[in-house]
Amino acid sequence: MSQGHFPHDYLGTRHDENARRTRWVVVLTAAMMVGEIVAGWLTGSMALLADGFHMATDAAAIGVAAFAYSYARRHVANPRYSFGTGKVGDLAGFASSLVLALASLGIAAESVVRLVQRPHIDFASALPVAMIGLVVNLISAALLSHGHKDHGHHHGHDHAHHDHHHDHQDHNFRAVYLHVVSDALVSVLAIGALLAGRYLGLVWFDPVMGIIGSLVIARWAWALMKESAAVLLDTTDAHVADQVRAVVDELDASILDLHVWRVGPAALAVIVDVAEPACAAGIRERLQGLRGVAHLTVQTHPAE
Repeated sequence: MSQGHFPHDYLGTRHDENARRTRWVVVLTAAMMVGEIVAGWLTGSMALLADGFHMATDAAAIGVAAFAYSYARRHVANPRYSFGTGKVGDLAGFASSLVLALASLGIAAESVVRLVQRPHIDFASALPVAMIGLVVNLISAALLSHGHKDHGHHHGHDHAHHDHHHDHQDHNFRAVYLHVVSDALVSVLAIGALLAGRYLGLVWFDPVMGIIGSLVIARWAWALMKESAAVLLDTTDAHVADQVRAVVDELDASILDLHVWRVGPAALAVIVDVAEPACAAGIRERLQGLRGVAHLTVQTHPAE
């Protein structure tokens, strides 16, 4: 058997920077959340309340993401985690997706009630708060955008038995960024609803925008749920698996068993069993250069 030996730190080079930016966004989001919920309640605007409750779920989800960054860093060298703590962010993302899904149902239900009852809305008071909410969302997006744009380049690690390139994609951070952008879109919906109600008399437009906002949240929650669950369930990276098969075929060896799964935002683990008399060291030497492969094990077994 031939195996590369190296630390199980699969957090990525921008982990700490992303954690710092995420904490700032939590503070901004929580502050605006309180303002919008209070204003929405006092003015009777369902669109504003929907945006405020959306921000509440954001603050919780992004707060969980911030905690995940801290936990992953604190336990990165803990031997209890066989493949490190690179998937902590995916666990946090899955939990957040469940909360978001429930929140979207609550907003949709309340919007339907408001659509039937048509309560009075203080448009003049609600509009400024909604606009401030949009500004806060844009500031948060700008705060996150630098780290988001930095993803996608490559680097090398010089291990005793391992050189590799990572495609920097912190899915936890990317989810936070996309979530903030979706908040901005929901804020735009709230502003549009309030303007339509104030100047066109379309009072029903406000709860309709609340329903649309709930659908946006539900769609984001479903996407996050699928992506994070795929990582947590160790689904195979088909592209890298095909690359491994191609390399082994080129060396005239036969694969008996192959496992490829994600162990961090930009890190994959590969375990491949090949039939004797294949040379494990030779196969490992060819495979260790595959992009994203951070943990590689090549084993030989007698052919059945």
